[in-house]
Amino acid sequence: MFQILLILLIYLPLVLLMGKYLNKISMNEKTIGERFFSPIEKLIFKVCGIQQDDMSGKKYFLSMLAVNFMMVAIGYIILRTQKYLFFNPNQIDNMETTLSFNTIISFMTNTNLQHYSGESGLSYLSQMIVITFLMFTSAATGYAVCMAFCRKFIAKSDVNGNFFVDFTKIITRVLLPFSFVISLSLIWQGVPQTLQKNTTITTLEGKQQDLAFGPIASLESIKHLGTNGGGFNGANSSTPFENPTVLTNIIEMLSMMLLPGACVVAFGLMIAYRKNKKSWIGKQGAVIFTAMAAIFIVGLVTVYFAEKAGNPLITQLGMDQQAGSMEGKESRFGIAQSALFTTVTTAFTTGTVNNMHDTLTPLGGLVPMFNMMLNVVFGGKGVGLMNMMMYMLLAIFIACLMIGRTPQFLGKRIEAKEMKLIALCILVHPALILGFSALAVATVGGVDGITNPGAHGLSQVLYEFASSAANNGSGFEGLADNSTFWNVTTGLAMFFGRYTSIALQLAIATLIAKKAVNVETETMLKTDTPMFATFLVAIVLIVGALTFLPALALGPISEFLQISMK
Repeated sequence: MFQILLILLIYLPLVLLMGKYLNKISMNEKTIGERFFSPIEKLIFKVCGIQQDDMSGKKYFLSMLAVNFMMVAIGYIILRTQKYLFFNPNQIDNMETTLSFNTIISFMTNTNLQHYSGESGLSYLSQMIVITFLMFTSAATGYAVCMAFCRKFIAKSDVNGNFFVDFTKIITRVLLPFSFVISLSLIWQGVPQTLQKNTTITTLEGKQQDLAFGPIASLESIKHLGTNGGGFNGANSSTPFENPTVLTNIIEMLSMMLLPGACVVAFGLMIAYRKNKKSWIGKQGAVIFTAMAAIFIVGLVTVYFAEKAGNPLITQLGMDQQAGSMEGKESRFGIAQSALFTTVTTAFTTGTVNNMHDTLTPLGGLVPMFNMMLNVVFGGKGVGLMNMMMYMLLAIFIACLMIGRTPQFLGKRIEAKEMKLIALCILVHPALILGFSALAVATVGGVDGITNPGAHGLSQVLYEFASSAANNGSGFEGLADNSTFWNVTTGLAMFFGRYTSIALQLAIATLIAKKAVNVETETMLKTDTPMFATFLVAIVLIVGALTFLPALALGPISEFLQISMK
């Protein structure tokens, strides 16, 4: 537990500093390195012919879609023709049609779900020009949309911010420089960064083994910083070439926690500065951060003690489990860092793994699944904050109905039109997960991919679609998922999980931006208090439980009861 506490204590000051930095970028204020970054950005704007005029919410969304569509088209072509292109020393063949569709949607939506093994499915060119490139641009897309969303709550009109400016600045001022530093740290610890082809060695047992090399460190840095997930290798961050030491494990965890938490801090500062109050996070930001952190801590403690207790079936076989349930875990990380990594990667919707989630105990596996089903516990960069704001507006509406006051947030009324869109936005996520899961267990194509019987097989299906809809990308890895059914259905879940939510959330923020600001009085509901933070957590858990409990009861809860009673 000491390891976990130490990492969380290191995280807090880092996230506050990064939040302040992100706030300056999003509000177009001068930042550290202005003399270096500004000329580069001006050159980019000039070469690309970008007009820096403010955009309406509709124009912002359409600009984002257009940029994403162009990158999808180019990436798809490269995946389908990689056999004939350069930087392919291992002579990797072209990727199959439905797998290419799944892969390009996966990386464009910041999901990074992989139905292939990276070292054998992609050339170095595809790893760099498609995968690593999209890790930067998908992360920048999420951040840009989130900051536009946040600005609208404090703006006096819908016309504010420019997608191309926001998109460029997060890449030049955050993602590229921080990724460069993280890459060097990983190389220092032994992560490869080379264009050398795979090497075949003879092991101590006298058998032949291929060692997969390549530009791994550069991919690893942005995969965590941009809350992307995926991996250069099929076994992801459980392999020594992606995550060789305890120090790299800590660096990777802090990297994926940094920007999602900083987005909350930045939003809190926007509100605080609007009220002419100087703060490190602002009261409103503290409420949202506390609510997310409370759910995160409960999940973390559950995973840790579930894995520390071990598997009853293994105990019955007479095997020693003093170290906990070590099946599927790396001995160099142990239970503590495996439990923390598992909770972080699904709470912050990164999707990278340092242990196999399919081998978690039933309760240990329930937590990462539930994190993705909620999709508000910090979430991916910007996405978690936007999703939590939907629950926050819902909580305000319910609380005000209970006490007979007009629902308002930051002096702007929340009315019927906004509530309809909020309800729709909250319902889209579970509809995708449960709808596609029902389709999977009711069709031949879906059932053929299930490799485990009973409750665990259902858990694999629920996890796969929860990961897809939440744009997480991790998996239980027991599914035979590289098939037409699974490639297409998860591709659709990723697409609609990303863009439907963004469209609805920007529409809600646009409606609120156009509203007149009422003078705040003492009779208004206070949304920056510990009591409201508690109420917000309750709303999130109640809605989540009512929505997903029946499915979870048939999956991980049922499996837990089955193995506990044997």
